[in-house]
Amino acid sequence: MAANQASLTDTYVTLAAPAEGLYKEKGSKFIALAYPVFSEEDVKQCLAEARKTYFDARHHCYAYLLGAAKTIYRANDDGEPNHSAGDPILGQIRSAGLSNVLVIVVRYFGGTKLGVGGLIHAYKTATADALVNAATVEKHETLLIQLNFEYAAMNDVMGLVKEFNLPVKAQLFEMACQLTVEIRKGQSETFMQRALKIENVTARQLI
Repeated sequence: MAANQASLTDTYVTLAAPAEGLYKEKGSKFIALAYPVFSEEDVKQCLAEARKTYFDARHHCYAYLLGAAKTIYRANDDGEPNHSAGDPILGQIRSAGLSNVLVIVVRYFGGTKLGVGGLIHAYKTATADALVNAATVEKHETLLIQLNFEYAAMNDVMGLVKEFNLPVKAQLFEMACQLTVEIRKGQSETFMQRALKIENVTARQLI
């Protein structure tokens, strides 16, 4: 595999910036807040901010989907009937082909119950509106790899880093040197194999 190529499995489409959507039905107002997120910690922070901003809302329902493989996800109804809010939100994220996305739908109750079918439609429509309003961007998953080597191996190591065109995140150049680089997930195995062929070089993926 060439240095400038990587498996398509590390590529995903996410939001370029946060976006909002709105749906109203029988006095109830559903405000959809869509965010690009890259970890469950990001999700927690966005939820905390939304709950603080919309502190007087009846519900803060949400769903998120993480990773290029789209295997990390959660849907939360936040007090609405089971599967009437979180699942419709998640379904819209999946239908849009997105990942690393969180959508929170804030509901202000208007006094008239909508029924499960009405709620599903409301949460689905509000989410769809936010995602339609959002600009998207293609990204790829990355990893941090730490290289440890003797100063004599500097030229070979830096040559390899330049070949893969990797951003350097941290460096320490003494008799014992250390370099941390960011790399596409799909390139990481090839890069580490190449790095370990350089004499007295060790490499490890950082968590």
